Amino acid sequence: MMTRLFVYLQYLLPRYWITSVIYRLARIRQPAIKDFLITGFMRLYAIDTADVKREIPQGFATFNEFFVRELRDGARPVDTLQDTLVSPVDGTVSQAGALLSDRILQAKGHDYSLDELLAADLDTAQAFADGSFATIYLAPYNYHRVHAPIAGKLVAAHYVPGDLFSVNTATAATIPGLFRRNERLILHFRAACGPVAVILVGALNVGSITTPWSGEIRPRKSGIVENLALDGASCDVGKGDLLGWFNMGSTVIVLLPRGASTWRDGLRAGAGLRMGETIGTVAGTGK
Repeated sequence: MMTRLFVYLQYLLPRYWITSVIYRLARIRQPAIKDFLITGFMRLYAIDTADVKREIPQGFATFNEFFVRELRDGARPVDTLQDTLVSPVDGTVSQAGALLSDRILQAKGHDYSLDELLAADLDTAQAFADGSFATIYLAPYNYHRVHAPIAGKLVAAHYVPGDLFSVNTATAATIPGLFRRNERLILHFRAACGPVAVILVGALNVGSITTPWSGEIRPRKSGIVENLALDGASCDVGKGDLLGWFNMGSTVIVLLPRGASTWRDGLRAGAGLRMGETIGTVAGTGK
């Protein structure tokens, strides 16, 4: 009952104001305050800190630095076989499978279309029709950096303004078209198997999204889709390379075209993932 109440209460909450307040709190540099936030967050969510690169809390200037923490070298081995697709994040599978024409499953009873999600021209959306997708939810306790699931060339990046609903399981099961309604950053790659899209979906409390190409992107409720300038020298991406991070938690969606991939057995809703582990195989890469 309380869960459903929270879902419906989001329609009334000042979501952008709340996110703006969280943004500022997460960047307080006063040691006593930021240390209190970090240690309290660790206790609340039972954060596993064994793989964290810096000392806690003194190694972090702000709570946000801790939230987007780096891990020690070797903490997330990346499957290097050419024909494998790896998880771009630590998280939990929300949904994974095949698209039915241009429809993507959000949750039981809810789906949405490719063109709504990608906010792109019809040809771009149709490239993924009848393809495959994986939607991965990042909980507050997860490692929040996003990595490349496959090697390729980054050919376009679009920021789509939108709403800031929560993206947790209860909200995804209740609010129609959640992922196409929320703000998102869409990264388009050209890989040996064809086009690949990695979509970073914003959410309530996500103060911003950062990438090596764009820098920090702050939420905007409305406006036109923004085509982000890319640094040509850094557009070749290796499997496991850093793509960016959520400044607070959210969801990542991976899209591949028809016949390009086969998901591994067991990749279904509720499955836990760690960045770098194999989630499927891809065609057209050789072995």
